[in-house]
Amino acid sequence: MTADLSVPLGYRALDLDSLRSYVAEQPRLAECLGGAAADWQVEEVGDGNLNLVFKLHGPKAGFAVKQALPYVRLVGESWPLPLSRAHYEHEALTLEASLAPGRVPAVAHYDESLALIAMELLEPHIIMRHGTIAGTRYPNFVEDITDFTARCYFLTSDMALPAPRKKGLIGTFAGNTALCKITEDLIFTEPYMTADNNRWTSPYLDGMVAALQQDQAVKRAISRLKLAFMSHTQALLHGDLHAGSIMLTTEDTRVIDPEFAFVGPIGFDMGSLLANLLISYFSQAGHEESPGARDGYRDWLLECVSGCWTRFEEKFLALWRSNAASGDGYSKALFQDDSGKAALDAERVRYMHQLFADTVGFTGAELIRRTVGLAHNIDFEWIEEPALRAHCEARAIALARDLLADTALYATIDHLVAAVRRMESCNPLGNDA
Repeated sequence: MTADLSVPLGYRALDLDSLRSYVAEQPRLAECLGGAAADWQVEEVGDGNLNLVFKLHGPKAGFAVKQALPYVRLVGESWPLPLSRAHYEHEALTLEASLAPGRVPAVAHYDESLALIAMELLEPHIIMRHGTIAGTRYPNFVEDITDFTARCYFLTSDMALPAPRKKGLIGTFAGNTALCKITEDLIFTEPYMTADNNRWTSPYLDGMVAALQQDQAVKRAISRLKLAFMSHTQALLHGDLHAGSIMLTTEDTRVIDPEFAFVGPIGFDMGSLLANLLISYFSQAGHEESPGARDGYRDWLLECVSGCWTRFEEKFLALWRSNAASGDGYSKALFQDDSGKAALDAERVRYMHQLFADTVGFTGAELIRRTVGLAHNIDFEWIEEPALRAHCEARAIALARDLLADTALYATIDHLVAAVRRMESCNPLGNDA
């Protein structure tokens, strides 16, 4: 299926004035905002790679408005991108709201011709990445995010859905090929070869990157993960679940921006989530005020890494046990007596073990793409001293290489956390940093 890059008749990219005029013509939105259009405050706040994002405040309420552009905003018109990604984002937000109530912003308005979604304005929420750079702790984060992941992934899996509904779900998102292709290229291919999009902190990381791009064990591992990404239709994924796609306060967590949504391997989303927490962990050395000043915060981040997997697994299994007859993946008729029930429980353990192995590999893939590929994180990018930044990034790359090539050594989340702690005492760059 080829992505449709045509621009619909009537589409136009909005600015502050044209957005104000557009919203004034939408009775429901205008009534919710209150007052006259001249009373509304409009600002453009988009700091992502793809879209326009606005905040709109009125006397009574506010909205966030997101509009897709017909190209990648980070690069420009030389990289066209279909506007249909707004359609898939709207589909995903609507479904996620029913699966995990209160964990995504509520949609107030959708205009397919403008590729525009108006949704709940999350205030005083901030992007999680900004909070972790500042060293803020979020006590409800693990419980909130694992409510989202466990419910969204289990309830769209073959264990929960009859086969016709699951195949229908696959079909609903099957056309999101352009954004999947971005992932296939930027995460699973380009960082492991010479590519124009790649960048890293040179010259400090030159040797590590060269070794990585010549490492056949890593290339085999990343190719297996790419094949899984392309072929394993386990559940509806967010597709880009990282600390920039989470907005939160100390009391509440929301997941935003599911425009990469598709039906794929659960470990891909979980790996992205864990990897971005690890990036925050490794970057702390570049943001601390004095040596050791953020040791306690690093501990909290690793508690989040451990909790995000442990609580997800517990909640996923609880949903599976309480919905044992709902999906076609494991027919209840085969597991009705005591021995059958025991066999099914053993199968659940096996399933989660494989799911964690997938997560380990995808964690490594995400760490590599955020240090060697096109789209980097501000966790590292805001470290001004290149040698210090490279020192932090090198630890992430060294861990990633091990996660990819030696996945079997990481049988549990405790093994992963222990490896992260060991990495803090080593210097992968030797005398270069």
